[in-house]
Amino acid sequence: MTFTKAIGVGAGAIIKLIVKALALSRISPNALTLIGLLINIYAAVLLAQGRFLAAGLVIIGAGIFDMVDGRVARATGQVTRFGGFFDSVIDRYSDLALLMGLLVYYANVGRNFYVVLTAVVMTASVMISYTRSRSENTIPSCKVGFLERPERIVLFIIGALFDRMAPVLWVIAVVGNITVIHRMWHTWLVTKAMDQKEPAGS
Repeated sequence: MTFTKAIGVGAGAIIKLIVKALALSRISPNALTLIGLLINIYAAVLLAQGRFLAAGLVIIGAGIFDMVDGRVARATGQVTRFGGFFDSVIDRYSDLALLMGLLVYYANVGRNFYVVLTAVVMTASVMISYTRSRSENTIPSCKVGFLERPERIVLFIIGALFDRMAPVLWVIAVVGNITVIHRMWHTWLVTKAMDQKEPAGS
């Protein structure tokens, strides 16, 4: 077994134990989702204060709740349509809270360019999820593109822990908007094929 695989197996075992404990407590999965949001808001406060290392560690803690809420729902038979919707909405609030913390930090230190860059990242983060949601109202699936939320969170954690937030923002700004364009292109191709298959006059 490789070192990285051993880490993955160990992390998976820990997650299973956490899920089991939470399932026994009968806590609502939606409550776990909300707790994750509150933790991310605290991380945003730390970012606003320039305490990036502490914020990175707190974001990791929030990520645990993000990983287990759905698993707890399945383990306790509490899977609902609203739960999936609620989780998606709260994820957007969590993402924006972290970026707002960065906006405050860069504004306070007079880095106006990075205020704008962070705003671009905020736009990309919202549009990545919006384009998929809107696309899947028209076509069966739109899961193309690299920069999904887990990848963005991992990049964010790396930027905070290693004090490399500026390069991370550039990556998310560029690759995030490429992901949006990719999804628009994919949707255009699929809808074009669907339109060509429809009978005349339909």
